[in-house]
Amino acid sequence: MTVTTPSRNSRSTAGRPPTALELIRRADAAPEPSPSEASPPQQPSPGFSPEQVAALAAPLDRANVRQREQGRGKVNYLEGWQLIAEANRIFGFDGWQRQTITVRCVAQAERTIGRDQKPGWGVTYTARVRVTVTAGGLPALVREGTGAGHGIDTDLGQAHESAIKEAETDAMKRALMTFGNPFGLALYDKQQREVTGASSAPTSAGRPAARPATAPQPTGRPQPAQGTTPSTGAQHRAASPATQAPAAPEPAQAPLPADTIQQLHSTLRSLPRPLLDSLTQGFRRRFQVPDSAVTIADRITLQCHHDWIEAFLVSHREVRSADQHREVRSAEQHREVRSADHSADRTP
Repeated sequence: MTVTTPSRNSRSTAGRPPTALELIRRADAAPEPSPSEASPPQQPSPGFSPEQVAALAAPLDRANVRQREQGRGKVNYLEGWQLIAEANRIFGFDGWQRQTITVRCVAQAERTIGRDQKPGWGVTYTARVRVTVTAGGLPALVREGTGAGHGIDTDLGQAHESAIKEAETDAMKRALMTFGNPFGLALYDKQQREVTGASSAPTSAGRPAARPATAPQPTGRPQPAQGTTPSTGAQHRAASPATQAPAAPEPAQAPLPADTIQQLHSTLRSLPRPLLDSLTQGFRRRFQVPDSAVTIADRITLQCHHDWIEAFLVSHREVRSADQHREVRSAEQHREVRSADHSADRTP
């Protein structure tokens, strides 16, 4: 048996939908839900993506390192454009920004320039630059660096311009360096244990850095995949090179087997003298073999040496094939001309 409670107007509510007033009264009488029931728990905002963490913890590629003379020795460094390109690749084009906080001229004096002792100017500036990086939904990361720049020119304005640009670039480098090895942190280690590549052939200033065969994909800030729980920014920032898997050795630096080395020696001994001399000169230039080394035979030890020799021989065979084709074609044309001349001579 169903019993209905009469409303205030003494009419039964059975068999009809509730009125708006009754709905309001029910809502007022119902207990309020607890905060845990009112809304689902919020997931922590992600910081750097796993791809970004891996890129920041990766070793520095020696192909990007330059050298310059300083005092009685040489100094390794990264060019300013290289650091900007790395920041765009790792953080994203819209994921970071650079701001010059202060620029100050600290020195300006007349001086002589060059061997000709021309009258000119020497100018020095200091600058402070702030780099701001957006890492997922976390508060922006702010790093600052201070640098100096020197300008020497016969024109005072040009000297100021050079000094300002150098100071800003130097300060930006010191700010970005705090983000890891790709921004030059590895160069502060005298042993350079986090720098990959052949240590005997650093790229000199003014030469373009070596590029991979395929352009690297931007690490960006990808959205977490559905069904997975994103990691927290603190967990990402806690990652360090020590927690990363050791980098695999480069295939080009793998040692050659003894039988392969003997086969290469046999191939080189069978080459004509002019071709062998050309290969030897090219090998010395490519792998910086000193002039004091009498032969290159003992220098052929790595996979990169084998690949270079193979490429040299293939290109030479293609050139010889093209030359032979031209010689054959020229001979055929010569025979055709002679045949036409004989035919013309026999015509009455």
